[in-house]
Formats: sequence, C-alpha cells, structure tokens
Amino acid sequence: MTAVSEQSTGPAEGAVSVQVRYFAGARAAAGVPEETVLLARPAGAAPTVSDAIAAALNQHDEKLAKVMPACSFLLDGVAVRDRGTLIPADATLDVLPPFAGG
Repeated sequence: MTAVSEQSTGPAEGAVSVQVRYFAGARAAAGVPEETVLLARPAGAAPTVSDAIAAALNQHDEKLAKVMPACSFLLDGVAVRDRGTLIPADATLDVLPPFAGG
C-alpha cells in the first residue's frame, strides 16, 4: 500500500482515510496531536495497520521512527495485536508509547 495525498476536493478515489492520533512521547516525536493519513487501495485491497504506520512514518522524520517500534496501537478503541489487521474506511488509529507510572 502507498500513501496518497488529499486533494482539495477530498480523498483520492479508492483511498481509505485513517485518523492517526498520537499520545505522550509519540505526540512529541510527531509534532502534531493527530493527522489524517490516506492509504491507496490498489485493486480494491484493504489497507492494514502496518500500511497506516508506514504512511505515518513517511510524513515525519526520524524522531517518530525511533518511538514507533515501542508503541502499541488501538484501532477504533480496540487493541491491535496483529499489524496485518485490516483498516476500515474512516477508522481511528491511536499510537500509544509505553507509559511510565507508579
């Protein structure tokens, strides 16, 4: 899958829009609290969580690339155990770095 850019008229035809929200250290590394990532759907194939992560990384520098491997993810509020999980249109992917606490 490849990322596609959003046009002034909206998402490219056949693209899946994913809202990516960053928390804590991931937010600091990304420099934004959230963003929309558009994923191409060649031949109607559904994009995966892995595709969304790759597209998000392509939009940022190495700071996010250093944080992302340690992160866990929620897709529409459900923990992602398999990054091959298919992403439905207009989904929300939360990027959660490890949290410290006591």
